[in-house]
Amino acid sequence: MPEGPELHLASLYVNKMCEGVVFTGSVQKSEVSKSPDVPFTSDAYRITAASRGKEVKLTLTPMKSDEPKKRVKAGQADQPMDIVFRFGMSGFFRFTSEDQLPKHSHLRFYTKEKPCRVLSFVDVRRFGSWQPNGAWQPGRGPCIMFEYKSFRENVVSNLSNHAFDRPICEALLNQKYFNGIGNYLRAEILFRLDIPPFVSARSVLEGLDSDDFCENEKPVKQENADKKSGRAKQKKVKEESGDLLRLCHTVPLEVVNQGGKGYDPEKQDYSDFEAWLQCYYVEGMKSIRDHNGRTMWFKGDPGPMVPKDAKSPKAKNRVKKDDDHDYTAKKKVNKSRPAKATKRTAIKQETETKTPKKGKDAEKETGSKRRKTEKNQEGNTPNGEKTSTARRRKDKSAEPVTSGAQTRSGRVTRQSSR
Repeated sequence: MPEGPELHLASLYVNKMCEGVVFTGSVQKSEVSKSPDVPFTSDAYRITAASRGKEVKLTLTPMKSDEPKKRVKAGQADQPMDIVFRFGMSGFFRFTSEDQLPKHSHLRFYTKEKPCRVLSFVDVRRFGSWQPNGAWQPGRGPCIMFEYKSFRENVVSNLSNHAFDRPICEALLNQKYFNGIGNYLRAEILFRLDIPPFVSARSVLEGLDSDDFCENEKPVKQENADKKSGRAKQKKVKEESGDLLRLCHTVPLEVVNQGGKGYDPEKQDYSDFEAWLQCYYVEGMKSIRDHNGRTMWFKGDPGPMVPKDAKSPKAKNRVKKDDDHDYTAKKKVNKSRPAKATKRTAIKQETETKTPKKGKDAEKETGSKRRKTEKNQEGNTPNGEKTSTARRRKDKSAEPVTSGAQTRSGRVTRQSSR
């Protein structure tokens, strides 16, 4: 799922691709989308983008005519319109030629140039949405990346809220306080601080200040360190042990600042981002489902608030991120046979090998082994004692017949003598 860094990178992509480009006509929606129509039409307008947490806002601004007295045509927009997007599980933007329109393009903005190009909102799974004449969702808190001071104040001033009774890994997904944090970010942040995911959020956050005194602070000289008050020493301890709220701000910026490496829209190369990950989907780490069914990656003890009868999700092959953050040509994904199916086949073959054969097949195999054994014994017997298998069988089968004939002969003799 796209998180704060990915939505910010999407806004940067739109601004880069649409700079100096003039769009025209109406905004077109796909027939299958359940999101609302966008009632905007203009002969000439521009598009800019901004992000906040897990939201992106596109602003459509009509261009003013060079003729000041010229009136706007009926049905044409004369005021800017904001459209707020939420990406869901797989939303992203794509700027292509009209003949290369992506398959799952659900909202389209057409340029005035010829040949025409299209800015599309693409959403394969259709969990994303948009709101015409929208505003930032009021239930979401300040952005963890670009409203850091307000973000800290919002968390620290609300620690008495019942939301912080929950485990810290679940509280981090609450967008009312951590707008922009998602599954991979929470794993990376808690791992760096060596915080068990299932401990009380309040116990982790209480004691933190609404102001980050260590932000952009120069190193303190040793000669002045002794003159600091007890509170200053306490701040130094917090700096050394780590400040969770600070990492909620700095870790997402690390992803953004990879600058064309981790989420390169041109090369589609995610190797640097995968190398950056220290915990999420990394070999050797543990995973378990939280109370909401979301997979939590961690190392060591999960903590006392771990769900009862919690189980680790079934192992899956790690798949590189596909179109979630890919803003250019469609990325090709190698479809390989799942590891689970391969394992099942191997177990089946092993079972078939170990299972004893029954019926006629077993009898044939036994007879074949007996004949081989007898042949070997014949080869090891001295020349004077060699006896063919057929002769031994004939002699053995002939003995009871001879005995029976002698018995019958004896009875006849006795009867005749009487």
